[in-house]
Amino acid sequence: MGERLAGKVAAVVGGGQTPGATIGNGRATAIVFAREGARVVVVDRHRDSAAETVDMIRADGGEAVALGADITEAAGCAAIAQSALDAFGRLDVVHNNVGIGTGDGPATRLDEEAWDRIFEVNLKAMWRTCKAVIPVLRSGGGGSIVNVSSIASICSTNTAAYQISKAGVNALTRHLAMGNARHGIRVNAVLPGLMNTPMAIEGISAARGVSREQLIAERDASVPLGHRMGTAWDVAAAALFLAGDEARFVTGVLLPVDGGQSLRRG
Repeated sequence: MGERLAGKVAAVVGGGQTPGATIGNGRATAIVFAREGARVVVVDRHRDSAAETVDMIRADGGEAVALGADITEAAGCAAIAQSALDAFGRLDVVHNNVGIGTGDGPATRLDEEAWDRIFEVNLKAMWRTCKAVIPVLRSGGGGSIVNVSSIASICSTNTAAYQISKAGVNALTRHLAMGNARHGIRVNAVLPGLMNTPMAIEGISAARGVSREQLIAERDASVPLGHRMGTAWDVAAAALFLAGDEARFVTGVLLPVDGGQSLRRG
């Protein structure tokens, strides 16, 4: 076990995952935080999936509890901080890893229902979560919030709602960073590129009707650095740095974790 988050309590929102052959960003981050000494509240809309992550953490010798909560509802967001306080007596780190793109497309072909749902989950729910946890972080003397955005927020894509909602996450991150610096709260964002995760591979291969192998090969080929996608562990490593005291002088940063892809497409 490491000590980079020793003594801290972290809530990882979206800490379960879509079933698949690999590991998702939220689950990997929860595991890495625990391995580095944090006590973790694993939050997911599907409590069973959060509990699976908790089992993995405990098998590693870490401490964690599971919370089933829907962050599209105010009560679900309020439960995050309360669960941390009830289980561990404090809250220091909040990692926001929730996002969808179902039904998305170009702006001229996107229907209003899909737009509203994507914005509700990707942006409004993240704002709602931050609003709920910031008073607790302030009362504890500070802390760190890490939001998961996407390089889609700074690149041209054909998924209008996802791209624009993630650009909103970037703006929210910087807004909160400035507004909470005097309270000792740092707010940063990780912008993943193409990742080999269940949500990406299993989800997209099913939607496109192509094999996992074909999709992986296509995505690997488009990544400048080594022609290979990143993994959830790469996202977790970036989140760990931003969450911990090594980044004590870092706030308002939008950190691409993308093998250089945003340099090519930005």
